[in-house]
Amino acid sequence: MHIETLGSGPDLVLIHGWALHGGVFAPLAERLAPHFRLHLVDLPGHGLSRDPDERLDLALVASTVASRTPPAIWLGWSLGGLFALRAAATLPTVRGLVMVAATPRFVHGDDWPHAVPREVFERFGHDLAEDYAGTLDRFIALDTLGSEHGRAELKTLRELLRARGQPDPQALRDGLALLDGTDLRRSLPRLRVPSLWLAGRRDRLVDPRGMAAAAALAPQSRFVELAGAGHAPFLGHVDAVAAELRAFADNGAP
Repeated sequence: MHIETLGSGPDLVLIHGWALHGGVFAPLAERLAPHFRLHLVDLPGHGLSRDPDERLDLALVASTVASRTPPAIWLGWSLGGLFALRAAATLPTVRGLVMVAATPRFVHGDDWPHAVPREVFERFGHDLAEDYAGTLDRFIALDTLGSEHGRAELKTLRELLRARGQPDPQALRDGLALLDGTDLRRSLPRLRVPSLWLAGRRDRLVDPRGMAAAAALAPQSRFVELAGAGHAPFLGHVDAVAAELRAFADNGAP
């Protein structure tokens, strides 16, 4: 698994979302490198992580990343939030958790109303086989839909999408299965580390109300809603995200 390390200071692991790679955090990394030692992960089948024996499995990825990085705060964006939350709930080396546009359950249910209908992920899975490139482009468009800086964010994500090669189709299917079938809500009340939940008020994929509800289940949690931001707040609102992370490291996580 490819992990890029840069900067100096407290250790911070960053895990990207579906179909992207660690390079998506470049604007944020530029702000944070003087203050943190960053560990930018490419999930299996994404970016430069091309080992065919690596699988996109929650427990396996979390333990592999932990074995290759020092004790750290873990940040997960979107799909990456499931890996970060799994690590925070099960591994002693996680010192703090940051969830960016991510929840413990991504699909709608009777007891979890502020989430995506299951049909959304099922449709993306079906469309991958019919129109691989078009499906990726439509998903990237959803990442930026609603953001006040959506046009610039979409341009950035389209440039990044294939900057490290196309994501592996099987990894994409596995990622959709994780988004569809994972529910980590039971782990929240038992979290032993502080957590920061950063939501975009205009996010069309992860409802801020769902993130607020999840944060309320965790001890030592703080929920922040960024006005004007969409699903990728670290692009259009990078300075605000960087400031929240620095404050969290200084005050909320050891």
